[in-house]
Amino acid sequence: MRPTDGEGVAYGSIDPAARVRELRDLIRHHDHRYYVLDDPQVSDAQYDALFRELQDIEAAYPELADPTSPTRRVGGAPAEGYVSRPHRQRMYSLDNAMSREEWEAFLERAANALARQGEKLGAAFWVDPKFDGLALEVVYERGLFVSALTRGDGVTGEDVTENLRTVRSVPLTLAPHAAAAGLPTPELLEVRGEVVITRQDFYELNEARRAAGEKVFANPRNAAAGSVRQLDPKITASRPLRFFAYATGESLFPGGAAPWKTHSAMMAALSGYGFSVAREGRVCRAAQVYPFFEELGRKRLDLPFEIDGAVVKCDDLAVQAALGFTDRAPRFAVALKFPAHEAETVLEKIEVQVGRTRVITPVAILAPVSLAGVTVSRATLHNEDEIAAKDLREGDTVVVRRAGDVIPEVVRAVEEKRPPEGRKPFTFPSDCPSCHTPSVRLPGESARKCVNPDCPGVRLRGVIYFVSKAGLDIEGVGGKWIEILVARGLLRTPADLFVLTKEQLLELPRMKEKSATKFITAIARARESASLGKCIAALGIPLVGTRTAKTLAARFTDMDALAGASEEDLTALSDVGPEVARSIREFFAAPEQRELLGRFKAVGLWPVAVSKAPADVAGPLRGKRFLFTGELVGLPRQEAQTMAEAAGGIVISAVSKKLDYLVVGDKPGSKLQKARELGCEVIDKAAFLELVRSGPGRAGMVQGRLLPG
Repeated sequence: MRPTDGEGVAYGSIDPAARVRELRDLIRHHDHRYYVLDDPQVSDAQYDALFRELQDIEAAYPELADPTSPTRRVGGAPAEGYVSRPHRQRMYSLDNAMSREEWEAFLERAANALARQGEKLGAAFWVDPKFDGLALEVVYERGLFVSALTRGDGVTGEDVTENLRTVRSVPLTLAPHAAAAGLPTPELLEVRGEVVITRQDFYELNEARRAAGEKVFANPRNAAAGSVRQLDPKITASRPLRFFAYATGESLFPGGAAPWKTHSAMMAALSGYGFSVAREGRVCRAAQVYPFFEELGRKRLDLPFEIDGAVVKCDDLAVQAALGFTDRAPRFAVALKFPAHEAETVLEKIEVQVGRTRVITPVAILAPVSLAGVTVSRATLHNEDEIAAKDLREGDTVVVRRAGDVIPEVVRAVEEKRPPEGRKPFTFPSDCPSCHTPSVRLPGESARKCVNPDCPGVRLRGVIYFVSKAGLDIEGVGGKWIEILVARGLLRTPADLFVLTKEQLLELPRMKEKSATKFITAIARARESASLGKCIAALGIPLVGTRTAKTLAARFTDMDALAGASEEDLTALSDVGPEVARSIREFFAAPEQRELLGRFKAVGLWPVAVSKAPADVAGPLRGKRFLFTGELVGLPRQEAQTMAEAAGGIVISAVSKKLDYLVVGDKPGSKLQKARELGCEVIDKAAFLELVRSGPGRAGMVQGRLLPG
């Protein structure tokens, strides 16, 4: 039987090359109608007939092979692992706005930033849904799909080219769509977007996995991310993935500039090139943005995809360029986030656990409950004071929410559902749950701490932190393996990682030759590539996070130099106050930490500083030291810190005589009283914003807003 064109018409003497071109164009057309426009024109049987015919001809005539052929979407051979590659342009995160006030504060910041440049904020904004999926970048050269990268850390991402080739809403060639839409074919075009799975496809995928006895996915985002990151492209090809474009990265067109000057025109062009774009996206004036966001919130459960808010961007690309970026996010865009999801469930038990900083933390064990598509069964309770303040008791019905749609927290007990006879109040244990040594609670502190220097729980959490993303980020060496290695007596400190042998690993359950080799290779790679800042952060020094670790690495040549630094040396640094300095000194004064440094040196984990801290940024606040306390309504703490630094200021972490300004918001902490005692200048948000705009030279205006003492 001869193949047909899907309509039952046979062919016999047609040129195979011509028929292949015809079939490829037909299939691309029907892929676009089905996967992008959701408007199929042929039945599944007709489409399958076209696809099989193309496969047959390509098999009979190998010389007609083409990497952009629709048949290349079925997936090739499994990959050995992922390779990280840099983005040409960084893929930034977005700052969040959780209220109308924060949205208006974003507008004010953008307008002020442009006013300083003699420019005005445009009236138009592009607003589209914020998909809850996996951010990706797909790259085209001369109109052909050549690569795809996950966002990763924004600077580098994982190469998932062969997997994205299987996603049918990703065009493999732009030329046919460009010709139909009257658009130029780009020499280079990086298209950024989100890979998602529809609610219905997610339900059907999980039903199929459940029927096959496989583990089901917790939510559509996890399903999408897990499907993209499969080592076998055939598995990715079998998953119902969709790619939605929302922006471009670097581009090069015949004649130079891209053929659009606004974000809305860019989105229209991306649609013209054959990409799916959010149908709900639209241009709004400033006054229309928040009402449209609220409208999306009312419709969110009726949309086919999971969304967690809306993304708002200045529509004029020249305005975007003028506003630029902070260290982590664009100044021309913001994510308006929906309020936290809440649900009722049962607080089955309160457990306590000890962490790497010796703090003993209570954890709520909950009857599993779904919040925004995520099953929540645990939530932190912070400390015993919070349990008492909320009067939480085991067995209570409680209200749980995901703050910012991410972090689960117990909001309150539903006291009316507590039985008349009541329940026994929770008594916080006085001993460490790991070593059973009596814990201590120092005056003025809310947390209990384990004081046993050899507590196995503290050691375990310390090693887990050391290999985590916050530490050395050793790929493939996760917490479960660390627990097994500690239980087997093979790991006591992080230094023990670097003397592990493949033979020792092969004795572990479910550890195979290939996995053991990767394990050892990952550890060796971490030892060779670790920076001084990363090593300092990985030590888990209390009060020393990634930012402070970078500051320390810019000042001290190696960890010996840091360990020998005095409190005076440390507090001379921009974001190291007395408490942080004391914590660093106490950490390195402990004999076990000095021993650990010696072992690091012996195993070759000994990076040295490669550069000094950059000179202070020029600006109206150059050299002025700032500290923030309390909630600055409409101005997130991170945004305020970034504004201070962009104006040349220095953000520090504790009150000291070196502090120039304490910026105080609602519900300030103990820093306010200490700053007044030291005679530091105390200002509110309005005065801070005036300083950023005008600098200290206009102190007369600022003084009027000083907080009363």
